[in-house]
Amino acid sequence: MISIDRFEEILEALAEELPEQFYEELNGGILVDTGHPLHPADEHGDLYIMGEYRVDPAMGKYIVMFYGSFRRVFRGLDEAALTEEMRKVLRHEFRHHVEGRAGVRDLEVLDEAQIAAYRAQSREEDEKGQGA
Repeated sequence: MISIDRFEEILEALAEELPEQFYEELNGGILVDTGHPLHPADEHGDLYIMGEYRVDPAMGKYIVMFYGSFRRVFRGLDEAALTEEMRKVLRHEFRHHVEGRAGVRDLEVLDEAQIAAYRAQSREEDEKGQGA
């Protein structure tokens, strides 16, 4: 796995790929956190939060990328593959920002559907494990 310094370098390059307009009202920018938080819906210690778009009354609007989560989930990837995963997460979080500014919830609805599918799969695995 790459160092946090390299992670930040790659993230900066990925951020530069995006149009300036995406940054409007993103007054807190993009932050890197060393943590590896689990999603509240996690049931087996495997549903890590990779990135988060936040709106905070004091801090404003900003994106957090969790280096620790990337270390845990993608530890076996080479740098090129890891960069692609980082790109996906960063663009996902920017989509939350852009949709939020436009008053659209499409990505939130998609995220909720993915969490529902995770929960259904988790229950199915639990039931198989109990019946075995």
